Amino acid sequence: MFLQTSPDALNLGFPIAIVAAVLFVFVFLIVLIKRYKRCPSDRILVVYGKVGGGQSAKCIHGGAAFILPVIQDYEFLELTPISIEVNLVNALSKQNIRVNVPSRFTIGVSTEPGIMQNAAERLLGLGQNQIQELAQEIIFGQLRLVVASMDIEEINNDRDKFLTNISDSVESELKKVGLKLINVNITDIVDESGYIEALGKEAAAHAINAARKSVAEKNRDGSIGEANALQDERTQVAAANAQAVEGENTAKIAVANSDSLRRQREAEAERTAIASEKVQSANALKESYAAEQEAETARAERERSSQQADIIVPAEIDKRKVEIDAEARAENIRRIAKGEADAILFKAQAEAQGLYEVLTKQAAGLDQIVKAAGNNSKDAVLLLIADKLPELVKTQAEAIKNIKIDKVTVWENGGSGEDGKSSTANFLSGMYKSVPPLQDMFNMAGMQLPNYLKGEDVEEVTEVKPEDKTENK
Repeated sequence: MFLQTSPDALNLGFPIAIVAAVLFVFVFLIVLIKRYKRCPSDRILVVYGKVGGGQSAKCIHGGAAFILPVIQDYEFLELTPISIEVNLVNALSKQNIRVNVPSRFTIGVSTEPGIMQNAAERLLGLGQNQIQELAQEIIFGQLRLVVASMDIEEINNDRDKFLTNISDSVESELKKVGLKLINVNITDIVDESGYIEALGKEAAAHAINAARKSVAEKNRDGSIGEANALQDERTQVAAANAQAVEGENTAKIAVANSDSLRRQREAEAERTAIASEKVQSANALKESYAAEQEAETARAERERSSQQADIIVPAEIDKRKVEIDAEARAENIRRIAKGEADAILFKAQAEAQGLYEVLTKQAAGLDQIVKAAGNNSKDAVLLLIADKLPELVKTQAEAIKNIKIDKVTVWENGGSGEDGKSSTANFLSGMYKSVPPLQDMFNMAGMQLPNYLKGEDVEEVTEVKPEDKTENK
């Protein structure tokens, strides 16, 4: 026989599996959510089990942690303060006097990292009463030690030191179990022998006696002070009057000395100021001269460098240029020489042509002059001389123009010479005769001065030619 499964059964089984899977996932998520624990601010979350890092537990304050199932678990430590009443009785002091120290301590679990770890290791699982009993035993023991280490007077008089010693001793021991000391309050300290009470009475009597003594001394001081005050009043009034007069005199002397000292210091200050001004002026001039000297030195150096650059460098450049252009210059010289020779030849030809033209024109002009003189060369010369006659006369007149005579002294005796002229007239005539006459100048030129220029009568000297007579008729 074979079991046959219908298609409807298969279709029904598939939704059931999906629902089961969804339910499993939902339950698993709920379990995970429940394993995530948040720590309130007034508790410490202690995770124990396999926490890693070689620690026995993991402490969390003010946070959250996921608690792994099976391998980890958790528990809370309360941070609520615990108040413990400690009535220490018959505790021996350093002087072997038994005292009673009623006190109240306030403690709590510490949240410091290291001390919190001690609390997780030593207080986890204990109730509030058990923690209170443990702390009370520790406080009793440490309180006895503190009382045994101090004198009664020290305990009674210096309560701050007593509380400080208790706090230091008790807190160091509480930290070992994960607790911290929050507050200490000592209500009263008494002893069975009445030593502390006697100390109080002694202190009160001492205070009363001191007060009485102080009152008597104050009364005595008051009487003495009153008498001394009257005596001082009369003495001080007289002294004050004397001091007033002396003070006035001293003040006048001080004023005079002050005025004198002021004038002396003003004079000294003025002298110092003048000297300082002169010194400063001299220093300024010195610095100015030094600066000018440095500037001149720099300028000379610059000029030297500039001249060196302007002379030596161009000289080097010229030298190289001469060496490079030597062949070109030689060729240029040859060409220049040829050009100059051609130029000289052309110039000579031009000058000859110009001279030829000038002489030709002069010859033509002279020919015209000769023709104008009736082809008579002498008359032509006379025409040329007549043209230059104003210049010759001007030259003759200016011959003595520039003669400078500083002083002329003439002794005139009133007589006259053979020609009937005075000495002064003869002097001036002789000076004028020192000028070369025109006749001499013509003779030097190899020519004859015309008669009409000699001042002679033309009719007497000139020979009348037959042709002229015919023309006159």
